[in-house]
Order: sequence, then structure tokens, then C-alpha cells
Amino acid sequence: MRGGVLYFDGQFDDARLLIDLTITAVERGATILNYVGVYQLTRRENKIDGVKFRDSETGAELTAKAKIVVNATGAFCDAVRRMSDENVARIIAPSQGAHLVFDRKFLPSENALMIPKTSDGRVLFAIPWHEKIIVGTTDTPIENAALEPKALEREIEFILQTVGEYLDEPPQRKDILSAFAGVRPLVKHAKMKNTAARARDHTIEIDDAGLLTITGGKWTTYRRMAEDAINQAIKTVNLPARNCATKDLKIHGFCKDAEKLGDLAIYGADAEKIRELIEENPSAGGKLHADLPYCAAEIVWAVRFEMARTLEDVLARRTRALFLNARVAIEIAPRVAEIMARELGKDTIWIDGQIEKFNETAKNYFFALSS
Repeated sequence: MRGGVLYFDGQFDDARLLIDLTITAVERGATILNYVGVYQLTRRENKIDGVKFRDSETGAELTAKAKIVVNATGAFCDAVRRMSDENVARIIAPSQGAHLVFDRKFLPSENALMIPKTSDGRVLFAIPWHEKIIVGTTDTPIENAALEPKALEREIEFILQTVGEYLDEPPQRKDILSAFAGVRPLVKHAKMKNTAARARDHTIEIDDAGLLTITGGKWTTYRRMAEDAINQAIKTVNLPARNCATKDLKIHGFCKDAEKLGDLAIYGADAEKIRELIEENPSAGGKLHADLPYCAAEIVWAVRFEMARTLEDVLARRTRALFLNARVAIEIAPRVAEIMARELGKDTIWIDGQIEKFNETAKNYFFALSS
């Protein structure tokens, strides 16, 4: 192989981090509402004093009052800003980044490969990830952010061609296990013409009605973003000042030597509780598929303790099955849906509907394999 080599902990998982951050918030007093959507901001004397939201499962519409509303919706923040002022100018210039996942044989190392200069001027990585390798990324300007973005054909070809120049065995299209994309909430600056140069730092805006929007930023700065947003909220509506605890706060699941936990390492301290589920029902400890590290007990855990409500929640957001191997995720979907149905008290109609919805979503991840 040619190119730079970096050490990388391949167990990092942004979805798992989001879940653990959410649980940490609950443990510190937050109320978390799952599957609800804000459709209106409420006002008193022309100042925003809360939100109206709809429960997507029951259809119930409710109102929550607040001294200040924080809009932290990433690439979708402009939609919330328009709830406050329908004429407000967009501040987000969304950019899409695509990734391809391959078998670990293409990079049989604990190190990551960094290609420091590519034809589009970006750095490209090949990183060990859950016993696979993930390769990316691109920077493609898009008009609007989609909830389910798809890797574009030109992005797939670019990644295949670029990484193929640096690996001993260049991967082919047929080797792609999953192809997916994410959206970056890049903040607009008038003098910047391409998204690769747009601000990665976060921005805070407080409009005339008092809506606080925080956007931009990246995973490596999320704690600083939260601190800045809350400090600004405290100052704006004169809330009681408190010292911020985030700098040294250990999030839910913190565990030393987690690598000793094997396939359950990403759960950290919760791994022991999942093992207890397996002890109660040993059959739940077997892998759902030989090509994925997940077992039935993890599905039960996701439903009981991580607010998983749909098949996509489990196969894409609690585990990473869809991202690791899209076709295998589709293959195990019926069994996972049955496990969830038992936990949630759902019937076969629910199971069939969940499988149909999931398969439709999964097409975005493996369409590239047969193009």
C-alpha cells in the first residue's frame, strides 16, 4: 500500500455515541421525546415561548412551554428558522459526503490509510470499522438535505478509482457491501464559493423572536458546541448561571478496557446487562448472521432500553447492520422484526409493514452494487 498510515480505533460509532449521549441527558434530568416532530413555534408578545409538536405514532398534538427554544437540527435548521420568520435567508449550504464499505481483506490492518491529496482536493480515508473497512469521503454540494441521502454514481466512481490506486487489491463495484451518504450542515459565507472551503466551525444565531439556532460544527467539537449554546441561552433569558460539566463528563456506558468485551465492546458498561439477557435466554446470544457481529439479545436491549420503535431504528440506528452490509441487513430483517414484535406487542401486519418500509430504505444503500 502507498499513502499515509494512521492508527484508528475501529469501534467508534456515531450512532452509538448519539444513543449514549441521549441516555446521559436522561440520567441528568432531561425529558426525551421519541418520534415527535415540531410543527409550530408558539409566541407571547412576539417572543417565542414554546413549541407545538405531534406524536407521529398516535397523532396526538401537544404543546411545551419554555423560556428559550434551541434549534439544534443540523442540516435542517433553516426549516425551523422559517417557523420563526418565514422570510429569513438560508444559512446552510448543505454538502453531501459518500462512503463505501468493503470486506476487511482489502485493508487487513489495525491502521487506517489516509490519502492526503485527491483529484477533488480532499483527504480520503480507508478506516477499519466493525471488522469491515469504510472508505470516504466526498464533498458534493446539494440543493436540499434529504432524510435519506443516497451516494451518487459519480461519488461511488470517484471513491473506487481513488482508493484503488493505493490498495494492493483494488476493490471493485461488486465488492461494495454498503454505499451511503451523510449531509454536512455547512454555514454559508458570501465570499466562499465551494463547500470544501465553507466553515466547519459552529455558528450561533438568535433572531428577533428569541429563537436560538446553533449549527455547523462537527463530531470533534460537539461538547464545545453544547457549552456555547447553553451559555448563550443562559445569558439571553437570564437563567441561573452554572458551571458547565461537559469537559470532564463521562457519558453513559463509560468503561475502561472496553475492548475486552468483544462484540459487545461498543456498549461499554451496558455489555454486562446484555450478557445477563443472554444468560436468561442462551439462544439470544447467537449471531443473527455470520457476516455481522450482532445477536438477538441486542435487539431486545434496543427495544427495552434504547427507545427503538421501528426496524430501521434497530438495523440502522442502534446496530449498524444496514451500513455494514445492506443485503445481509435485508436478509435478517424478518427475524429482527419478529423479535421486536414480541417485545412491543405487535402483530404480523406490523411485521410485514416494517419489513416493507425497511426494504425500501435499504435500496438506498445497495443500489450501487448492481448499477
